[in-house]
Amino acid sequence: MANNPQIMQILLFGGIFVVFYFFMIRPQQKKAKEAKKFIDELKTGDKVVTIGGVHGTVVSIREKTLVVEIDSSKGVRVVFEKSAVSKDASSRLTEE
Repeated sequence: MANNPQIMQILLFGGIFVVFYFFMIRPQQKKAKEAKKFIDELKTGDKVVTIGGVHGTVVSIREKTLVVEIDSSKGVRVVFEKSAVSKDASSRLTEE
């Protein structure tokens, strides 16, 4: 019976780790995988929003960067790291 409290403590820490994994680590890994898939599937013409809040249209894609046109009437284009793209804005951006 002397080992019973130690076993209970090990089971408690094991249970905490399992809960932590399923509620914190696993969802974060899934979200990171989806973000990587989104970045890998970007193509010319996609409307995107960067992590800085810049809205624009992808003009060209390079190995680690992409060129985003942020003002089509003036031809303003900016180069961003692919990792700076936050989300797809195709359904939210409207042409003026």
